[in-house]
Amino acid sequence: MTSARTRWLGLVFISLAVSLIIVDSTIVNVSIPSIIEDLGITSTQVQWVQESYTLVFAALLLVFGALADRFGRRRMLIIGMSVFIVASIFAGLAESGEMLIAARILQGFGGAMVLPTTLSLVNANFQGKERGIAFAVWGSTIGGMVAVGPLLGGWLTTDYSWRWAFGINIPLGIIIIIGALLTVPESKQARQGTSIDWFGAVLSVVAMSTLVFALIEGRTYGWWLVNKPFTVGDWTWPTGGISVIPVMFAIFVVTLVAFILHGLRREKSGKGALIAFHLFKISSFTNGNIAAMVIALGEFGIILSLPLWLQFVVGYNALQTGFVILALAIGSFFASGIAGGFGRKLAPVTMVRMGIVLEVIGVAGIGFAVAPDATWVNIVPFLFVYGMGVGLATAQLSNVILKDVPVQESGAASGTQSVARQLGSALGIAVLGTILFTSTQVQMTNMLTDANVPQAQVTQVVDAVVDSAGGAIIGLEANPATKPAADMAKIAISDGTRYGAFVAAGFLVLGFFTTLSLGKTRKEELEHMAAEGDVRPV
Repeated sequence: MTSARTRWLGLVFISLAVSLIIVDSTIVNVSIPSIIEDLGITSTQVQWVQESYTLVFAALLLVFGALADRFGRRRMLIIGMSVFIVASIFAGLAESGEMLIAARILQGFGGAMVLPTTLSLVNANFQGKERGIAFAVWGSTIGGMVAVGPLLGGWLTTDYSWRWAFGINIPLGIIIIIGALLTVPESKQARQGTSIDWFGAVLSVVAMSTLVFALIEGRTYGWWLVNKPFTVGDWTWPTGGISVIPVMFAIFVVTLVAFILHGLRREKSGKGALIAFHLFKISSFTNGNIAAMVIALGEFGIILSLPLWLQFVVGYNALQTGFVILALAIGSFFASGIAGGFGRKLAPVTMVRMGIVLEVIGVAGIGFAVAPDATWVNIVPFLFVYGMGVGLATAQLSNVILKDVPVQESGAASGTQSVARQLGSALGIAVLGTILFTSTQVQMTNMLTDANVPQAQVTQVVDAVVDSAGGAIIGLEANPATKPAADMAKIAISDGTRYGAFVAAGFLVLGFFTTLSLGKTRKEELEHMAAEGDVRPV
């Protein structure tokens, strides 16, 4: 039997593992301008540097959650962290955008092994009141690290190089592996007589990959008719004018339906499915996952556009940008303390709703504050409020989703809820990134055309700004002849960031409404928590 001291020490290393995985989903944001300058990547590659990690991450969470249940959760954690370290080395040494994206894909494999494993280890190693506290630590770590990533990345990029944003993973990953071996007990639940659902895994990967590809590349290849030929090597998409994008959406729908039918058929025949569909009979699990996905659509997409705006429009460097976004982390950690104080008086669902309301206020406020002449003073208060919302909602939502799930199903359940979050996050980044760059392109084109700039120059300037994700503004501003175009670009990127913030706030409002069917009434929830030893009924 593991001692209480060892369990809590193990939670430290589990939380560090979560921190490293989550930080890496945001640490590159403030480094993107330096990467653009160093590697010459395009705006589409900017999205893929983010999405390649998140996409693989989301696509494989279910697979590795199920494998961890069977072969050992701690073992999967250590393997995943080892893969993550190797991928970080390749990312730090990348000499082109393609190499960096490939390294990010490999990082996604490692991250997908680690994240669901950490949550299932918490679920397996803690019970009753301790489990609620452990979930709060785990969840607040995620919320805080979303913002610590940009600060850490800003410091490393400014004082050293963007490559160290990946190099920092190596020593930390080694510490986590050693700590987990010494303090985290192994836990697994072998399912006798069942096989791993590899076909379901393939279907899930194809479904998620085609959906995110279509959302990101739609503006490049055309949402319906061809804007640009889609080529792979020497092969070009054969079409009579129809883009590859609607075909990708169709493949997503077909594979999603096939995935669900295949999983239900396996469960009916007594075999293990990739998703334990019978868990969706638990209302807290079903409603919680729906809420988690919708909320994540609005939570993390703004973190893509804000660093670009702060550096290319406002003029901050990477470290200054990190300090601005640190307000989000401070708000998240502050909210964790509040959650601890109210946890004995308020039901988890209530705190989730409070958190979402704060997120809506914060994100919408950012939308109103963003302008070419804005400074950190206009943004930081809303980032703090937004961070408070993330801190309240994230931890408690995980608790609600998994509180009624049997321990032996914790790997599959945590994998499912992590997929819901990561899929929402991936879709949010894809949608808000598309809004940012499409809006910038349209508005700059209109402003330059209205200024009677020749069409050839309009196309050249707009493509330069959009393809560089705003990086070309610095060069345009340095030349007196093109400074007016730089001013227009700042207005266009500011407006694109604003529109993205409002759309994110809209997703969060929708997420709030999804929580209205989540869980029990306040009285029933408190009675349930009292029975578990978490609170006294009031």
